[in-house]
Amino acid sequence: MRLRNIPRADKVLENSPFVIKSESSYRGKWAHEVFRNENPIHIEIGMGKGQFLLTLAEQNPDINYIGIERYSSVLLRAVEKLTPDAKIPNLRFICMDAAGLGEVFAPQEISRMYLNFSDPWPKKRHAHRRLTSSEYLKRYDQILKSGGQIEFKTDNKDLFEFSEETLGASDIWEVAAITRDLHRDAVMNTGNIMTEYEEKFSSMNHPIYKLIAKRQANRLSCI
Repeated sequence: MRLRNIPRADKVLENSPFVIKSESSYRGKWAHEVFRNENPIHIEIGMGKGQFLLTLAEQNPDINYIGIERYSSVLLRAVEKLTPDAKIPNLRFICMDAAGLGEVFAPQEISRMYLNFSDPWPKKRHAHRRLTSSEYLKRYDQILKSGGQIEFKTDNKDLFEFSEETLGASDIWEVAAITRDLHRDAVMNTGNIMTEYEEKFSSMNHPIYKLIAKRQANRLSCI
């Protein structure tokens, strides 16, 4: 789907206190210089309109959240959900391509990552662009803490099977939990927060696939 460009997006993001600029300058210093606390940092890659992350931030004030979205016209929708006087000190956004994660976050800086309804990039020649490809898993290994985890949800069966296979072939990650019908899985659906896409697909009776992958404990980050 072609994204509609919204001319005001860049200006709104530039003026928003929730959107971090010059993000690479905070590498290794997010907790101290941005959030000014020692709380764990969780990130969502491809956060879309922000419903999932805003809900998490409101429910968990002792966790810092960073939403990453490549397209300014999409991130705009999340920013516009926040009033100028919104009191959510544990939430920030970055407009960037996830390929640059290692330039923005230091080794062991992130505790958890969320990948929700990522672009499936269905053509085989584009497989390296999938957010669960071996190329991206190496990027996550650079920044996640020992024992840190990835939570991945999708309605796309092919992408899910690709992700399961890629993780299963890795000596870095282990799949800790998995379901092929999240909303009928009493255990994994406990506390589940739905994204905008999830609400849409669920209303159409599409099964939602989810897995949780953990970075092996005591493993040093690759640099």
